[in-house]
Amino acid sequence: MVHLRRTLAPAWWPIPRKKGGVWVVRPSPGPHSLAYSLPLALIIRDVLKYAKTMREARYIISRGYVKVDGVVRRDYKFPVGLMDVIEIVPTGEVYRVVPDADKYYNLLPISAEEAALKLLRVEGKTMVKGGRIQLHFHDGRNLITTLEAGKQIKTFDSVLYDLHNKAIKAHIPLKLGVNAVVIHGSNVGFSGTLYEIVWTLKRKQSVVALKKGDEVRRTILNYVMAVGSEGPVIKISP
Repeated sequence: MVHLRRTLAPAWWPIPRKKGGVWVVRPSPGPHSLAYSLPLALIIRDVLKYAKTMREARYIISRGYVKVDGVVRRDYKFPVGLMDVIEIVPTGEVYRVVPDADKYYNLLPISAEEAALKLLRVEGKTMVKGGRIQLHFHDGRNLITTLEAGKQIKTFDSVLYDLHNKAIKAHIPLKLGVNAVVIHGSNVGFSGTLYEIVWTLKRKQSVVALKKGDEVRRTILNYVMAVGSEGPVIKISP
């Protein structure tokens, strides 16, 4: 299906529900699911305001003026999601998609130096030929690493990934005391220290607690992303 009814689009999308027609752009199949992604055209038109119409947004994207994670994307329906890096080539502006309490996902301006860095959450691991391990990340990316390195990195851990060199720069284990941020659910955007984990039979549904000052928020493990040992290793908030 090319389009999506506005009334069925995720509630956090920055579009009017009763104006602008019945339909809205539906994200293409890609690195992020429909519920947690935004089509590139809506980012250009409705978030960054570089275009007034969908036709103008499609023109900007088709000309190769927009990069996602360092790659030129010409598909106006390309799904953009958590921690993706968006670069507007003519202006040199760079943004990162970060969790936000008000907008669910928001575009955070970042420096050109940080444009090559991206936080990835490990969603799973697979043993491959040659005694190596393939890591599966939240944005659909895969990376084959050595057996020794693969054993140290566990599911739900995070890594700091170099987009230019396609290599892991740092490993951030998800454990007590680590700094983490809520990436889904009603507490999205809340960040703090992970100080409690109540394990359940289904690991993804384990209850975790984040603490920031005197404030405590609880959510499930599947909704949390480790971002640094003492503080975020990259900029994820204004």
